[in-house]
Amino acid sequence: MRVALDEARAALATGDVPIGAVVLAPDGTPVARGRNVREAEADPTGHAEVVTLRAAARDHGEWRLDGHTLVVTLEPCTMCAGAAVLSRVERIVFGAWDPKAGAVGSLWDVVRDRRLNHRPEVVTGVLADESAALLEAFFGDRR
Repeated sequence: MRVALDEARAALATGDVPIGAVVLAPDGTPVARGRNVREAEADPTGHAEVVTLRAAARDHGEWRLDGHTLVVTLEPCTMCAGAAVLSRVERIVFGAWDPKAGAVGSLWDVVRDRRLNHRPEVVTGVLADESAALLEAFFGDRR
């Protein structure tokens, strides 16, 4: 999570919402990291999770990330939760809850939907206070 937090801080330099992510190989080795790039790249899909899952798949040589773990500073939205399910990650670990757009238990629960063919394990609250503080400072400066 500390690597993901470093990525979140780096997103601030481009005016992006400070959300960062890292994908870990089955042995726990980081294979990809990323951050929000929506503002930097004018990309509506430039969420930290999508950016990082794409990089991990390139590194892995295929789109199926069986055994991998997605670590992200904020609870994934519906798009990112769907991308995690479709990439077949084994586990999603996140810091802060997102009661306004979260799709891993807050507003929706995409990853536990029994209609889908894959349901990753979910671990929550890892360095949640630090993750939330970054977001609160970012949005506090804009409101």
